[in-house]
Amino acid sequence: MTGWDIDVAGVRGVLNKSGTAAKSLSETGSAMQGNLEEAASAAGTLSSQYGPYTSTVGEVGAALGEFLQHWSRDLLYIAKRTSRSLNGAAEATGYYIHGDLELAANAQRQAAKEPKVDLPGASEHGRRTEGQ
Repeated sequence: MTGWDIDVAGVRGVLNKSGTAAKSLSETGSAMQGNLEEAASAAGTLSSQYGPYTSTVGEVGAALGEFLQHWSRDLLYIAKRTSRSLNGAAEATGYYIHGDLELAANAQRQAAKEPKVDLPGASEHGRRTEGQ
């Protein structure tokens, strides 16, 4: 670990810009979720003319719900990965400033680990999970 040569001011600049972009991405993801739910409910329902007269989500609403369910895990993964990377870079740089390259390397290793993504009630096979 003796070969570290970090431009601390440069790292801070990149972290500030990346943090701003990550916040914007998070806000966009939250807005998208709300917008998809609103669009799904506004897309109409299917009703049976033969009673009992119940309505179910229409085809467009169902498709939007499936889209959101399918991509939620990936969007959460991106958010967790981004947060872990930014925090790890900041932590490693802090240790570097204080001259503790061992802790800096450990922070870097921890930040590089795969994040675990758990959605409530979700159990999909073939999607990202820790260690895969």
